Order: sequence, then C-alpha cells, then structure tokens
Amino acid sequence: MRATAAEPVRPGYRYYVLAVLVLIYALNFLDRQIIGILAAPLKAHFQLSDSEFGLLGGIAFASVYSTLAIPLAWLADRFSRVWIMTGALAVWSGFTALCGVATSFTQLFLFRMGVGVGEAGGVAPAYSLISDYFPPSQRARALAVFAFGIPIGTAAGTLVGGLLAAAYDWRVAFVVVGLLGLLLAPLLRLTVRDPKRGGTDAAAAAEAAARVAPEAAAAAAAPATPASKRVGAIASMVMLLVGAGALSVGAVLYLVTGEPDPARTWAFAGLLATVIGISLWIARITASAVIPKKSFWLLALGAASSSICGYGVAGWLPLFFMRSFGLSLGQTAWYYAGIALVGGTLGIWLGGFFADKLSKRGKGAYPLTPAVAFLISAPLFIAAMNSPWLIGLVLPGGGTNAQQLILAFLIFLVPTGLNLAWLGPITAAVQHLVPAAMRSTASALFLLINNLLGLAVGFYYFGWMSDLLAPRFGDESLRWAIYTGMGFYLLASALLFGASRTLKRDWVA
Repeated sequence: MRATAAEPVRPGYRYYVLAVLVLIYALNFLDRQIIGILAAPLKAHFQLSDSEFGLLGGIAFASVYSTLAIPLAWLADRFSRVWIMTGALAVWSGFTALCGVATSFTQLFLFRMGVGVGEAGGVAPAYSLISDYFPPSQRARALAVFAFGIPIGTAAGTLVGGLLAAAYDWRVAFVVVGLLGLLLAPLLRLTVRDPKRGGTDAAAAAEAAARVAPEAAAAAAAPATPASKRVGAIASMVMLLVGAGALSVGAVLYLVTGEPDPARTWAFAGLLATVIGISLWIARITASAVIPKKSFWLLALGAASSSICGYGVAGWLPLFFMRSFGLSLGQTAWYYAGIALVGGTLGIWLGGFFADKLSKRGKGAYPLTPAVAFLISAPLFIAAMNSPWLIGLVLPGGGTNAQQLILAFLIFLVPTGLNLAWLGPITAAVQHLVPAAMRSTASALFLLINNLLGLAVGFYYFGWMSDLLAPRFGDESLRWAIYTGMGFYLLASALLFGASRTLKRDWVA
C-alpha cells in the first residue's frame, strides 16, 4: 500500500535514512562496477576480446536495468518504495553472488542481466524518497550526498574485488560482495519508513500532491496534450510489435535450423523490445508530462553523453593502468580505489553545493554547474594519462616511475570529481519537472535514456574502439580509445548549456 504517514520527520532520522540509502547505493555500484577491476582475470578465463568484454559490462546489465526501471518506478509511485528497494537489493546481490559460479560466458552474461534486473528497482525510488525527506532548498545537496554511493561503491568494488581476486580468485570476489548485500537487505526494510509524498514541498504543492492522483497531477504539471499521449501509446505498440516479431523470428530460426546462437540473439532482441514496450505503456502518463518539455531532453541527453564517457572510463581505467602504467591487479585495486573515492566524493559534493547556492540566482544553475565541469574534465583526463610527458617538461627523462604515478594520481582526482558533479544538480532538476506523485517514474524515464546510452554504449564503445585501434597501437590501443571518448564530454556540456536556458520555463515548484 502507498505510504501516507504524515508525522513530522526528525532531522536526525532524516539523515539516518540518507545514510542508509547511501550505503545501499554504494552496494549498487559495488556490484555494478566490480567487473571493471576483474577485467583481466575474466578476459583470460573466458578468452574474451575487449569488444566482448564491453558487451558483458554494458548491454548485459544496461538492457534490463534501464527498461525494467520504469515499471518498478511506476509501482514505487503507488506502493511502498522501501519494500521495492528491499526486494531489488536482495535480487541484485543474489545474482552478483551467482556470477562467481558461472562456468561459461553465456552464464556470466545472463547472471549480469540478473544483476541489472535487481538494480532496476534501486535508484528511482531512492530519488523519490530523498525528495520527500528533504525540502527543495536542500534537495540538490541531499541527492549529491546520495550520489556519494557511486565513488564509495566504485572504490569498494575496485579495492575489495581486486584484492580478493589477487589473493584468491575472481569467483570469490563475486560471491563475497553478493552475500554482503543479502545481509544488509533487512536493515533497509526494518529501519526506513516511507514518508508522505510531497510532504517537504511548499504547502500548496504538498496539499495538491496529496489531493490528486498521478494522472490528474500530470495534467496540471505540464502542457501534456492528447497528441503527446498518443505518441507514447504508439511508441509502446510499435515496440511490442517489434518484440513479438523478433521472438517469432527466433523461434522459426531454431525450428528450421536447430542452431541456438542466432535464435538466442533474436529472442534476446525480442524480449528487450517487449520490455521497452511495456515500460513505455506504463510510463505514458508521466511521459506525456515530460516529453513536451525541452529541458527534459536536454538534461537527459546531456547526462547520457557524459555517462558514455564516465561509465566507459570507470570501467576501463583499471585495465588501462595495468596495460599502460604496468601495475599489477593488487596495485591497481589500491591506486584506482583512491582516485574514485577521494575525487568522486569531493566532485559530487561540490556539484550539489554550488548548484544549490547558485540556484538562488536562477534555476539554470543546476545544469550550468556540470556543463562547466565537463569542459574542464576532458583535457585533464588526457593530461593525467600522459604524466611521463608532463614530468619530462621539467625533469629530463620523464622522472621516475613513482613520480609519474603520483602526478597521474593527483591529476586524475580532479576530472574524476568533475565528471560526477552533474549527479546532484541534474537529478534534482529532473525531480522538479513533474509533481511529487510522479517523481519515481520521471526519474526512471531519465535513467532509461541515461543508462541505455551511457552504460550500454559507453562500456562497449571503449572496448570496440580499443580492438579497432589495436592493429596500429597494440597494447596502447585502450589509451587512444579513451582519448576519442573525451568528445562526449564536450557534447554533454553543449546540451546542458542549452538546458540552462529552458529550465526556468519547465520548472514545477
């Protein structure tokens, strides 16, 4: 049932809830990103190319994670968000543990899809919970603190996964982190309450949110038109037809040829299209509220462009450090964990802090803050990857290996933080494009675009580009692949600059 508790929330409890959600989000990213540090042993064990590993880290997870997030968020807008998140945590943790017993690439691919199924219910409901625990003036900072789970989880996954794999085996790493999530699921269910929806918004808005159903709120929130609703319904029906057709082709191929591989490919494509169709049908009411808003598309595509590079770099930097910096698995675990934790935490906090402060001058500050950050990130990533050359400008011979690693570490801290500065401001802005009763679903639509482009494309892009450049650059092909990806930060900056000019018009108080 939908939570309607209206009692005042004590400040101490509010921050306790935020701390628990940060912990759960850290586990989300720990289970999601652990595969990056395990790239070398997994590639060796299953004899994978960079492109194949890119599929394992990207589309296997993102395909179901992005699409299932919408129906789960739709449920979260109507029923207990805490129950949904608890079940999601148990599912993704269980499948992470199962990755440790995979005996083939196909099994590992399917188990990674299972991780995506669980994590689909872990983020959008959390955004909605935080928005109902913290008032608008503190929301970007609260969401930025929630996003601390990304660097904490990335660092923990890198460190714990790397050290366990180095000391024991990659299988042990998967099993240990999966069991950890299963142990923490009861903590979330037993100690976190569902607050009143819209309870921290302005009095009039809160009263309206409690009084109207999501369908009616959509009509009041945006210039939703019958035409935009028809577009959502038509898109849903098209995807359902595509899904049915692809599933049929897969079945016919298997019956005629008896070959499982092409049939499996068509069946997977059909299943994915069907899930997307169902998700669009469920989300069509919310979609009718946000689709006409130019700000939504600029925010979503801007965040997705940055995520193509952000997810890709985070997933492939551990292997880059081993190939180009000559670090061992254990050394890489410590080295990259430090970069992710220190740089990411500072960047996320400063992004939310400056956006909340500057927003008093105008709502455009929310996308403008990360837009500037991305312009700075791209050249600094390239500089960090070329620390020997930078030291060589001052010291003959490029300095010692230790000096090169220290300089690279210090420079990497800055772009690692700046490329995550968008999380607090942009997610806060998306919350204000619809009324409180629709926030989970609106967040899921945003995440659908962000993750289908960012995670699925980003992780695969760098592996594909590395294989493409390998004949010319050899072991340094991954370096050049990362160079090419920096262009996505420039595109993200341009899109968010555009959003800063339209956000005030689309804002819902």
